[in-house]
Amino acid sequence: MSKPSPLVTQHLEKIDRHALEEYQDIVRQYVRGRQGVYALYRDNKLYYVGLAGDLRNRLTQHLKDRHCESWNRFSVYLTIGDSHLKELESLILRIVTPSGNQQRGKLMKSEDLRGKFRRAIRELHRKREDKIIGGITGDIEFTRGKTPQDKSGRVPVLSEYTNHLKILRAKFKRKTILAHVKKDGSIRCNGKVYLSPSLAAAAACKRKTCNGWTFWSYERSPGDWIKLDDLRK
Repeated sequence: MSKPSPLVTQHLEKIDRHALEEYQDIVRQYVRGRQGVYALYRDNKLYYVGLAGDLRNRLTQHLKDRHCESWNRFSVYLTIGDSHLKELESLILRIVTPSGNQQRGKLMKSEDLRGKFRRAIRELHRKREDKIIGGITGDIEFTRGKTPQDKSGRVPVLSEYTNHLKILRAKFKRKTILAHVKKDGSIRCNGKVYLSPSLAAAAACKRKTCNGWTFWSYERSPGDWIKLDDLRK
């Protein structure tokens, strides 16, 4: 299994601003033409965060621009490529909100879960209220205990994971296939019950065999679907 490529390859932290002038040849060797994220500090207090395709030029600009009197130390974090730099900068700005930054970071493709979270809280309160006053009994809680078996003595493969699973989903030939995980860990798909994800997957795609752990996905959190194989890892 290959190791993931690092986002940050080199860094230099909280260096005195005078180094940009007094040791500019040395600084140039490391950061000239390099892209990455930088931070400006007033002593140890973060003042400004930015990104740049040429870190040395950007830092030199900050020696003369409107920020020049507001910082005396800097840090640089060098990256390979710039495909995630803007999003990384936005994430930092949303977390720390430095005083020198005028804009808040924008997460262009990230879903704001506030609305779903609010609706989930209301639904939970409604179910609790209905249960107290004699309405519905609420969601069934899946618990680990004695593992159920079928008539032949075989145990459903997902029986130890039922705390995490309710619905399985797969994309096959541009169609979405759904399956329901029962309390005992068996899987109901297209009106039939299967003891393993692979048996259910093979039936769903009409093949003799199919790896159900990579075929199915489950909802780790609302709207966040990941492969079933990640659950057993």
